Amino acid sequence: MANLTIRNLDDELKSLLRQQAARHGCSMEQEARDILRRAVQAQPAGTGFAQRVHQRFAGLKAEDLPIPKRRAARLSAVPKD
Repeated sequence: MANLTIRNLDDELKSLLRQQAARHGCSMEQEARDILRRAVQAQPAGTGFAQRVHQRFAGLKAEDLPIPKRRAARLSAVPKD
């Protein structure tokens, strides 16, 4: 098992962590481990932008989406000679 030292922890944050650990019936160290584990497991490593977009819209059916009307192509601002 590895060790991790966190320096310069705000006193109020430490107090809140202690209180939360007490509510959960565990030590501050265990509470910190649980918080860190949940934080890093919430977003899988290597999840790229495209995968996150896919996950976000996975429940939508493409055939149910409205198809916008096409617009005329934009003309160049510079006249051709």
